[in-house]
Amino acid sequence: MLQVTDVSLRFGDRKLFEDVNIKFTPGNCYGLIGANGAGKSTFLKILSGEIESQTGHVSLGKDERLAVLKQDHFAYEDEIVRNVVLQGHQELWRVMKEKNDIYMKPDFSDEDGIRAAELEGEFGEMGGWTAEADAETLLKGLGIKHELMDKTMSELENNQKIKVLLAQALFGNPDVLLLDEPTNGLDIKAIQWLEEFLINFENTVIVVSHDRHFLNNVCTHIADLDFGKIKLFVGNYDFWYQSSQLALKLTQEQNKKKEERIKELQDFVARFSANASKSKQATSRKKMLDKIELEDIQPSSRKYPFVNFKPDREIGKELLQVKNISKTIDGIKVLDNISFTATPNDKVIIMGESEIAKTTLLRILAEEIEPDEGSIEWGVTTTRSYLPKDNAKYFDTNEDNLVDWLRQYAPPEEQTETFLRGFLGRMLFSGEEVKKKPSVLSGGEKVRCMLSKMMLSGANVILLDEPTNHLDLESITAINDGLKNFKGSIFFTSHDFEFINTISNRVVDLDEGGLSKEITYEEYLKEQGIL
Repeated sequence: MLQVTDVSLRFGDRKLFEDVNIKFTPGNCYGLIGANGAGKSTFLKILSGEIESQTGHVSLGKDERLAVLKQDHFAYEDEIVRNVVLQGHQELWRVMKEKNDIYMKPDFSDEDGIRAAELEGEFGEMGGWTAEADAETLLKGLGIKHELMDKTMSELENNQKIKVLLAQALFGNPDVLLLDEPTNGLDIKAIQWLEEFLINFENTVIVVSHDRHFLNNVCTHIADLDFGKIKLFVGNYDFWYQSSQLALKLTQEQNKKKEERIKELQDFVARFSANASKSKQATSRKKMLDKIELEDIQPSSRKYPFVNFKPDREIGKELLQVKNISKTIDGIKVLDNISFTATPNDKVIIMGESEIAKTTLLRILAEEIEPDEGSIEWGVTTTRSYLPKDNAKYFDTNEDNLVDWLRQYAPPEEQTETFLRGFLGRMLFSGEEVKKKPSVLSGGEKVRCMLSKMMLSGANVILLDEPTNHLDLESITAINDGLKNFKGSIFFTSHDFEFINTISNRVVDLDEGGLSKEITYEEYLKEQGIL
């Protein structure tokens, strides 16, 4: 068990946490959520001991071990992959090293023999005899092939290094597991494997993630970081989100409708409880949900941006024809003879192993670059708006504030100060925030500005390259809802299962030459044997 007692932390005048008291108990997975900058990663660092709080303390059970997913992908460049995983259990690794060093001594003494025997006993008690096999099982589950396990980390690609560090954290059955964005850089198969691992993990997990589908599948509790406090809610992310929204409506209603809202909230808890009893996390979650009282559910103070794309005109009969396009980038052929057709109202998820290939296709569709071979033909009634993965060039500007920055993309009738301030306010830039210089914005703020630009365009085709990057859960939920309601067509890339599955109705797979199928994402994954 991990216990947090009276923990507080301030950076200058800014309060991150104040008098936080919470117990994280075995058998549960806690999803730590909060707006960008609320301090989620900092709180995990306090739990791990990397950062000290100014008041209070964190205590771990006697003889319990805590493991952390490391974020430095280049920390072990000269080390063997298998050994990097074994180092996840530091005490076991120390015993292994000392034991092996003794056996390598040319002048092996009686004292060395006695010490080696002691170490062999410790080694066996810690599960050392199966350690290498256990490490290989974790690596294999995450998609690291056997021939890579004896290579150095420097020989691996970045996404493979991420998997090795994740295997390191999971190794050795830690009593408490701290995971900060564990699905970043993982393919769908690796995410599924991790979900199954955590569902069957019997100890304590605390995870920060912007992947709602992942949080829904693995979490028994949500730990909500808000106003410097952390409140625990039973259930997964969807339960927290929907119940907090219902509770917010309840507080806003006058007496006449309050009884209706209370009944709605009661019905929602009952439905969720019934569904949870059928889930993989059923045993503990069902018992806890049965004990929920209405006063346990509180409205969230979170603010959600308002994302609403309105096309100025409908798309005619033709949307897009892509014929035999190929493209070479830096001497590497990233697109090879890709062909597909899309029809009006298609919402297309672009799939493929290569991130460069997907980005290149979107840049060609946005007419930022041209293919080396082949052609694309847009319908004459289409107008496009593009959100690139790298938006830096849009903010390398001399504009003094966000109002002036947005004005350059607004139609003439919508360039007034009042209109633009109101528009920015809906994207959570209120008051003095609109006076920020575009060049100093955070990654998430830049994406929200780009979404504002796109909404003003009135385009009937939207192109999006990893649109949820840098966004918090609130902004992801808002853009997800906005795209679900969009009356035009969409071409996009993403790794967010929930985002893809609720938006797309067509899959284009670049690994299959641009194979195009009118099918949901989930159905396509089942067809491919992934789900």
